[in-house]
Amino acid sequence: MLAIYPGSFDPITLGHLDIIERGCELFDRLVVAVLRNPNKTPMFTVQERLEQIRLTTRHLPNLEVDSFDGLTVNYAQMRQAKALIRGLRAISDFEAELQMAHINKTLSSEIETFFWRHQMSTVF
Repeated sequence: MLAIYPGSFDPITLGHLDIIERGCELFDRLVVAVLRNPNKTPMFTVQERLEQIRLTTRHLPNLEVDSFDGLTVNYAQMRQAKALIRGLRAISDFEAELQMAHINKTLSSEIETFFWRHQMSTVF
């Protein structure tokens, strides 16, 4: 099964890496998908973020790094993914993520959203 882990990854953190490694253990294939968001001023360009992620995750053979525009659910459908992974840093992240999961489920009933917390060792 293919899963998508979308985000800005600006920059990639130990928390992101923790979720990526766990995702690679549980899914056949994982795509880390960097959102190109014209409404934000990033610290790093999309190309720099893609390269940072590739360098950090080169030990994971079932991982792909990509970028996308638009809605995550549309990208997931295009890639024929069945799962979205969302990391939760704190309980305050949950409400917005849950609302987005409901919207995504309405737009694409075959895609499931999984909420994963970061391991405590990755929290600064």
